[in-house]
Amino acid sequence: MAAGITVGLLLTPTGGAQAEPKPTIPQAKARLAKLNDKADKVVDRYNTATEKLKQAQSAYTKLDGTYKRKLATVAELREDLVNMAVDTYQAGADVTSLPVLMSNGDPTNLLGNIAMAGQLAQERTAKLAAFDRENRGLKDQREKAEKALEAADEERDAVQRERAEVLKLVAQQKKLLDRLGAYRVGNPNSTGVRYTGAASGNAASVLRFAFAQIGKPYVFGGTGPGGWDCSGLTQAAWRAAGVSLPRTTWQQWAWGSGRKVNYPRDLQPGDLIFSEGLGHVSIYAGNGQIVHAPQTGDVVKVVKLSSYGRSIVGAIRP
Repeated sequence: MAAGITVGLLLTPTGGAQAEPKPTIPQAKARLAKLNDKADKVVDRYNTATEKLKQAQSAYTKLDGTYKRKLATVAELREDLVNMAVDTYQAGADVTSLPVLMSNGDPTNLLGNIAMAGQLAQERTAKLAAFDRENRGLKDQREKAEKALEAADEERDAVQRERAEVLKLVAQQKKLLDRLGAYRVGNPNSTGVRYTGAASGNAASVLRFAFAQIGKPYVFGGTGPGGWDCSGLTQAAWRAAGVSLPRTTWQQWAWGSGRKVNYPRDLQPGDLIFSEGLGHVSIYAGNGQIVHAPQTGDVVKVVKLSSYGRSIVGAIRP
């Protein structure tokens, strides 16, 4: 935050004989790079919180559905028990009781009554046991659903906090970019550029998708189709090749822990390149170039890896 305020002060004359000189373009760009680096990390925290919220909401929905199904089952069992009690009352006596069984002097009928009474007693016992079991399960499911809802509420609050910080950073980025005359709106409907490189297989599918997004704006939290953030683009590009990546930069790096490649010696088109601090990820396009969604005020584009502007921590091959 302080970096953005400092840039604003330096770019605005303060009056008086000793007014601070405006920073040179390279100086302003260096300050913007620091601001972008901070925004990368905050945006990834926002994305992580958003993913946790989705997971918590999904867990609550499933548990709440199970709870409602059990509630319906318990209601049916309760109705059966009530009907059993009503039938016994209307009969005037419990047909399974010994006096009722002995009231018929015919031995054949007596044996038949005893068998029927045993069956009725078993059915009654089973229904009572089922009611008790489902009732206990109902309580457990209700408690689990309530805890899942609490977790979803906490994650929602986390998303709102991170989003507020992101919006502040974005406002600072836009202000600085406007002063530099470097803000690029982008075109959400851009049809991109046709990929004509030598990549094959999955990598070719990844790069065809990524190149088709060129010109679309960077949008924090963006997962397309009209705008992307860095990990949203890499996730969608590899999805187009049939590979499912997690959402955030941190998660993608962790997912690829067993798929790391020797950087830069063994880089191949389609590999994902991660910046130090894991705030940003790009796709290697071959010939020393990358395609990525850079930061606020810019668009999906192809640039030289040497001009990346961020130190590299490593690369993975999904």
